[in-house]
Amino acid sequence: MKKIVCASLFLFALTLTLNAQKSQKSFFDFKVTDINGKSFHMSSLKGKKVMIVNVASKCGYTPQYEELQKLYDTYKDKNFVIVAFPANNFANQEPGTNAEIKEFCTANYGVTFPMMQKISVKGEDQAPIYKWLTQKTENGVLDQDVMWNFQKYLIDENGKLTAVYLSKTSPLDEKIINWIEQ
Repeated sequence: MKKIVCASLFLFALTLTLNAQKSQKSFFDFKVTDINGKSFHMSSLKGKKVMIVNVASKCGYTPQYEELQKLYDTYKDKNFVIVAFPANNFANQEPGTNAEIKEFCTANYGVTFPMMQKISVKGEDQAPIYKWLTQKTENGVLDQDVMWNFQKYLIDENGKLTAVYLSKTSPLDEKIINWIEQ
């Protein structure tokens, strides 16, 4: 009888674990809207390494757009992509419309990597993809709030969050380059 109870408890715990894993959303399950108003499916990025970065046009880190574009130009044909999400969550540093943001990025930095529509990356109105990026209960890896503009989240080819770098880390930092090249 003791063996049956233990086996039943084990099977129950295993079922709960498997159901939790099934209900956990994958990075590739997300659909967002690009800066032009079109649907963008993260599933289109399967097999690529992805850097997600929240951006702003009036921030001290805004010159990182140049480094992001250089990184993208170097590795875009090597299964790497940058996906930028403009956000106005920090000191009103991204007040523009999607059209204004697109014009700013194109005219000043020649941005060609995918830009999404402006979203909220924290707070009550946090976009679902940023809930996934910032909460271990969602991503299964770690908790990491967005601290400021130009925070970088690295997603591997299988859709797993692998690292987070704060704003001060250059997109061209050796750790990021090594991660892309490995």
